[in-house]
Amino acid sequence: MKTLPDQETLIVLLHGVGSDGRNMMGLADAWRSLLSNVVFVAPDAPFPSDFGGREWFSVAGVTTENRPERIVQARPAFDAVLSAELRRHGFADRLDRVVLVGFSQGSMMLLDAVTSGRWPVAAGVAFSGRLASPQPFQPSSGTKLLLLHGTSDTVVPVDETSRAQKALQDSGYETEARLLPALGHSISSEGVLLAQRFIAAALVTPASRSHEVQQLRRA
Repeated sequence: MKTLPDQETLIVLLHGVGSDGRNMMGLADAWRSLLSNVVFVAPDAPFPSDFGGREWFSVAGVTTENRPERIVQARPAFDAVLSAELRRHGFADRLDRVVLVGFSQGSMMLLDAVTSGRWPVAAGVAFSGRLASPQPFQPSSGTKLLLLHGTSDTVVPVDETSRAQKALQDSGYETEARLLPALGHSISSEGVLLAQRFIAAALVTPASRSHEVQQLRRA
């Protein structure tokens, strides 16, 4: 059964280092049959990567200490990419119908977009990411967040998601986290399903929820 029938939604898929937007479109293929009235976009990051593909910021010589500043420096280019997509698809003034979904470095940029207060979107899903944005975070505007991470990830340790969940919740962000057993630095079918259900629930409006209740009462 498809969900989200009441309003159009834009889902922006943000890839990781050494990749490009095309590699994220598998999520769109998986969700398209389950989520109705959804536009999927997967922009390329603005910078070429030493690993091939694209990146949101350079990882050459990156450390725990300098990563936050690199994210800050990447904000203008990230915002330009995201703004262009929202304008192109008519969502510039409808952030309450926008969902950001990231993988790895894309997840870092997603979490920064939300916690900096620049992009108060409806929801965000972060696969295999970390929260590396400088604090203090801006107050939550109601964005719902889901963090998904494999316990066998050797690229971004799974502990990063546990730390991110605590920091986000401590700052008032509504955050769920799911750790997926024996999964490495990738997106699993279980993660795809969990994310789809989360997005559907996050975007249910009071009006559509009331309609569903009425339909159940009539059944």
